[in-house]
Amino acid sequence: MSEQNTNTASPKKFSDLGLSDSILGVLESIGYETPSPIQEQCITHLLNGEDIIGQAQTGTGKTAAFALPLLDNIDLSLNAPQLLILAPTRELAIQVSEAVQTYARGMKGFHVLPIYGGQSYDIQLRPLKRGVHCVVGTPGRVMDHIKKGTLKLDKLKSFVLDEADEMLKMGFIDDIKWVMERIPEQRQIALFSATMPSVIKRVAEEFLNKPKVVKVKTKTETATNIEQKYCLVGGLSQKLDALTRILEVIEFDAMIIFARTKTLTVELAEKLAARGFTAEAINGDIQQSQREKIINKFKKGSIDILVATDVAARGLDVPRISHVVNYDIPQDAETYVHRIGRTGRAGRSGEAILFVSHRERRMLNNIERVTRQKITPIELPTAKIINEKRVNDFKKKITETISNRDLSVFEKLVGEFQEANEEVTHIKIAAALAHIAQGNEPLFLSEKEPSFGRDQKPGEEKIVPVQANSLKNNPQIPMRRYKVAVGNNNNIKPGNILGAIANEADMDSEFIGSIQIFDNFSTVDLPDEMPKETFEVLKKTIVNGNRLNIEALTEENNKATVGGSNQGKRNFGRKKFSKDSRGGYKGSKDGGRGDSRGKGNRDDRGNRKPKFSRSKPKK
Repeated sequence: MSEQNTNTASPKKFSDLGLSDSILGVLESIGYETPSPIQEQCITHLLNGEDIIGQAQTGTGKTAAFALPLLDNIDLSLNAPQLLILAPTRELAIQVSEAVQTYARGMKGFHVLPIYGGQSYDIQLRPLKRGVHCVVGTPGRVMDHIKKGTLKLDKLKSFVLDEADEMLKMGFIDDIKWVMERIPEQRQIALFSATMPSVIKRVAEEFLNKPKVVKVKTKTETATNIEQKYCLVGGLSQKLDALTRILEVIEFDAMIIFARTKTLTVELAEKLAARGFTAEAINGDIQQSQREKIINKFKKGSIDILVATDVAARGLDVPRISHVVNYDIPQDAETYVHRIGRTGRAGRSGEAILFVSHRERRMLNNIERVTRQKITPIELPTAKIINEKRVNDFKKKITETISNRDLSVFEKLVGEFQEANEEVTHIKIAAALAHIAQGNEPLFLSEKEPSFGRDQKPGEEKIVPVQANSLKNNPQIPMRRYKVAVGNNNNIKPGNILGAIANEADMDSEFIGSIQIFDNFSTVDLPDEMPKETFEVLKKTIVNGNRLNIEALTEENNKATVGGSNQGKRNFGRKKFSKDSRGGYKGSKDGGRGDSRGKGNRDDRGNRKPKFSRSKPKK
C-alpha cells in the first residue's frame, strides 16, 4: 500500500481534477469551489481507476471524495446497479443517498436507491426491478436482496465501504465480507475508516488491489474562547430577516459572514448595506487589488462586515473580528472549524453563530460529533427587544449629538421657524426633524412575529388551507389538495409520501405538488383528474406500516394538530423521482415515450397533462 498524507490545504480547483462538465456544473451551483485535502487525493486516484483506503472521520467531505469520481464512471445507458455503497446505519445510508442524488443532478436519467432494514421491501423492490444505477444500503438489507435475487451485482463497477470501523463495532464484519465475496472480480473499491483495526486491514488486504492510502489529519478542535451558537431558520427570506435582527441587537466590532456562493456574497452585502450596515463582499471573482483594498478598509474599521466565500477568506487574519456568522452551513466539520477560527484571535474572545434549517439538523449533529463540542441553540431577538433597543439608540444619538456637535446653525433655523409658527411647540418641531431623519423606514418592527423555523407548541391546532397550490412548471394543470392519514406521529417525512405516490400511482413527481406534514395527518397537492382506480390504490397504500387512506381535504377535516417535529411545507414539484422503463408516464417533453405517446398527453391547447397508471387496486 502506498501512503499519502494530506496535511496542507489544497491549492487546486475541482476543475483541475478531471471531473466531467455535468459534475462540475452541479458543484458550481451548490457552491463547492475547491476540494478539501481528502477530496483532491481520492478523486484523483479513483478517476485513475485505483483502489483507495481513506482514513478520515465523517465530516471531512469524504462522501464527495468517493461519490464524484465514481459517478463519473456510471454508464447511464446501462440500467443496472453499477455503484454499491455500504453504510453502517440507516441514517447514514439516507444521508449518502441524498448527497449522491445532489451530485448527480446533471446526469439525466440517473437513479439512486437507499435500502435499509425497517423499510417495506415493496418500496425497495419496485425501483430495483425498474433499474437503478447506484444502491446505498446497510449490510443486512443488502445481503437480503442479493439472496433473493432482487439486487444483481453482475454489472457492478465500483464498491464503497463507508465507516468500516463503525461496521466492525456493530458486528457487521462477516456480512461485509459475504457481500464483497459476491462483487465482480474486475471492480474498483474505496474503503473509508476513521481508524484502522487489524480486522479492517485484513479485509483491505484480501479484497483491495494495491490500494492508495490517503490519510487526513483534520483540525477538528475549536478554540475554548469562541462561544458557539446556532439558530433555527426557515427559507432564504427568513435567513436575511434573522441576520438583520441579530446585527441590530448584538454589539460587535467586526464580523465575517460566510456564504456558499459568490453570487450570494454580493447580494447579501448589498442588502445589508441597504439596511444601514457597512458591508462588502469578497469572493473568487474579485480582483486581487480590489480584495486588498476591501480588507485594508476592514482592518482599519471603515468596513464592519465582510461577506465571503471560504476560498476568498483564506489567509484572512484580522484580530478585530469579534463575530463569525455561518449564513450557509458548511459542507463539512473541518470547514466549520476553519471558519469560526477567524474570530477569538490574539487572546480575545469571539462568538460564532450558525444558521440551520430543519433539513440541515443532521449536518449540525455531525459538526458537534466531530468537534466534540455542543453548539448552543438561541432564539432570535423578538420585535419587542429590537424596538426597545431602537428607542434607546435613538435617545443615545440625541445625547451624543448635543454633547459632541456644533448645533448653532440648526438652533438658529429652528428658532426662526418657531418664531414664525408660534403655535408649533419645540417638541413638535423636534419630532418632525426626527421623522425626516428616519425617512420611509419605520422606526419599529411589527409585533407580529414570523416563526423563523421555531416549532409550534405540541397539541396546538392549525387550520390548513383547502386550496391547492399550482405547479410551478405546469401551472395550467388543475390541482386539488388531499389529506393522508399519516404524519409526524408515524415518523413520516415528505420523501416517504412522495415515493409512495410516485411508485403506486406510476406518476412522475413533477406532478406531485406541495407536501405538508402535521402530527395527525399530512396533505399533498395532486392533479384533480385522478382516476378512481388510482385513488383506490393510493387509499390502500402502506407507508411506514400505515395506510394512506387518502381523501380530499375539505373545510370539515382540515384541522391539523401541530407538534414539535412539524416538517412544514415542502415543494417537490421540480424533483425527478424515478425513470419508468415499463410504460408509466414520465416528465419528458413528449411524455417520456416518444412523439406519439407525448401527443396523447396534451390538452386542447397543447399543454402537457399528467397521465396516471390504470393499475388495478392491490388486494
